[in-house]
Amino acid sequence: MTDLVRPRRALLSVSDKTGLEDLARSLSERGVELVSTGGTARAMRDAGLEVRDVSEITGFPEMMDGRVKTLHPMVHGGLLALRDDDSHAAAMEEHGIGAIDILVVNLYPFEAAVAGGADYATAIENIDIGGPAMIRAGAKNHAYVAVVTDVEDYDALLAELDANHGQTSYAFRQKLALTAYARTGAYDAAVSGWMADALGETAPRRRVFAGTLAQTLRYGENPHQSAAFYVDGAARPGVATAEQLQGKELSYNNINDTDAAFELVSEFGGDAPACAIIKHANPCGVATGKTLAEAYRRAFDCDRTSAFGGIVALNRTLDWETAEAITEIFTEVVIAPDADPAAREIFANKKNLRLLLTGGLADPKSGGLTFRQVSGGFLVQDRDTGSVARNDLKVATKHAPSEAEMGDLMMAWTVAKHVKSNAIVYVKDGATVGIGAGQMSRVDSTRIAARKSQDMAEALGLSEPLTKGAAVASDAFFPFADGLLAAAEAGATAIIQPGGAMRDDEVTAAADEAGLAMVLTSMRHFRH
Repeated sequence: MTDLVRPRRALLSVSDKTGLEDLARSLSERGVELVSTGGTARAMRDAGLEVRDVSEITGFPEMMDGRVKTLHPMVHGGLLALRDDDSHAAAMEEHGIGAIDILVVNLYPFEAAVAGGADYATAIENIDIGGPAMIRAGAKNHAYVAVVTDVEDYDALLAELDANHGQTSYAFRQKLALTAYARTGAYDAAVSGWMADALGETAPRRRVFAGTLAQTLRYGENPHQSAAFYVDGAARPGVATAEQLQGKELSYNNINDTDAAFELVSEFGGDAPACAIIKHANPCGVATGKTLAEAYRRAFDCDRTSAFGGIVALNRTLDWETAEAITEIFTEVVIAPDADPAAREIFANKKNLRLLLTGGLADPKSGGLTFRQVSGGFLVQDRDTGSVARNDLKVATKHAPSEAEMGDLMMAWTVAKHVKSNAIVYVKDGATVGIGAGQMSRVDSTRIAARKSQDMAEALGLSEPLTKGAAVASDAFFPFADGLLAAAEAGATAIIQPGGAMRDDEVTAAADEAGLAMVLTSMRHFRH
């Protein structure tokens, strides 16, 4: 093996023709013979380039609707042959196999076909066979072969040839091989994941996830941890698909929190203006309003202290009034479907404030998988798309909630789905007024939420806690009556919770004695 290899022949076979003409012309001008297949060869000939067909080299025509064209020893021998191995060299000479020094392949657009709603037969036809086989062969033999699988690496290849007087270095070919194997791995992951869904296999024997690098991060959750952000190509609107108009690069924590914020605000759709303010992946204020600015201010008034340096998510186009209100305090990120020119101008004066526009809201009912690594493996589950309608609720107490209480209960339940367990959420008049998150004891979450509400009331100059007359949601059942009674002590008048505890009768009796209305969902929303 030598470090520098001067390419004499390149095989190009691409479904994405972006940049093809410039690359092929540049290689030809450097004395590299061009070999190609089907549409790729036609595109290069149309550009006036001289190209040899693979069929001319193999002695076999493309057949079976193009399924068989490169799966041949004349191709794979040229990719796999060790140039400095005497037996390999003898075999190449005996059978007339020419070396292939550069392989440029991008695969059939399987992922795009599936994302576009292709039926089963169409998806199958978009599974590439020859491409991955060639990529893997060339990448294995990266001691001699440069394998390019991404359009964005075309310029890097040409720069490498220029830097080394028409040669490629071993280190460069190694990096290309790494990218090549990751590409075939991601491709196979997409195919196997699609087939699992198509066949209804919720727990296939092997499960693979893949992503494409979107951003190398300065660090992870803490400065001593390295980190990067990968996207999986899904079309779901959110932080991964958003356009960042301004501000510093997003950090690891920014991305995590912004995702949590946008998923929560998307629960409200576009029917009424809504705002969610997130800190450390937990909401510190959520509200609806007659205007977006009103929704923001009401969310802000739930916990002004925690909102400082938080993430703001909006479900409508950001307008100038809301933008002005947001810029009154330090905010890390604002994410919204869009922003009007006046709002963009206001934000332009805050150079470090990140503004992300998604073009739409995430669908809270759309499925998909989430996964989390544990030592020695990872956990996979469906996205939590669970929801309840009013007619799904069971009234457990002697009297039912009023219409106003029911509206607040439904909102509290929606927000609780996005609060770390144990979750307690107080809502009054369409705005959260107290949130308790992530406590080991449900009664502690109840009391913490109430205490924060009392502190906020004092800061606003109010004589009564914000939780007086509020509805409260618990993400899981109350195992004892103490948590419910703590909510009653805070002034809550209505409760929504899953039910199903051994002491449900005791809890219901306590609710009746306290004069509370309580409804049961028969569904919980743990979020760990």
